[in-house]
Amino acid sequence: MLMNSSHRTESVYVVFVCSGNICRSPMAEIIVRDAVEANALADDVLLASCGIGGWHVGEPADERAQAELDNAGYDPNHTAAQLGDEHMDATLFIAMDESHINGLLRAGVPKEKIRLLRSFDPASPKGAVVADPYYGGPEGFVRTRNEIEAATPGIIAWLRETLVLASER
Repeated sequence: MLMNSSHRTESVYVVFVCSGNICRSPMAEIIVRDAVEANALADDVLLASCGIGGWHVGEPADERAQAELDNAGYDPNHTAAQLGDEHMDATLFIAMDESHINGLLRAGVPKEKIRLLRSFDPASPKGAVVADPYYGGPEGFVRTRNEIEAATPGIIAWLRETLVLASER
């Protein structure tokens, strides 16, 4: 259960956002959480994911997303959530594509608190998005995992920098 910032002890709260929270954003949350733990940042970082839409609230991740995560050695356990009040005090929202940025802006999230996931990958072109694998086959989920993994070192670097800045306040 997520708590309001007044009750959290974490210095940084990051929310990954996609359409229904069963493919891209849970994959990102799970992959980045693994890296956060491997980099000993778990005590200072809270990660969550949600969908702009509520179509899949309470459901597990898409079976193909689970299979790809499992095949790559990640724990695919996830329960879908919709963007809500419990997410609004996030330090940063990481969106998968422009439609999610627009949904976050409509929900009142300040633009400076939103970034595209692939912007953390220096090899990605400016404005690159994580395409929705939902309507395709398993190869789309492999591509999604690869794109998330490529951005993960940049996310970890951002987290470290943000934690340093927070400790100086």
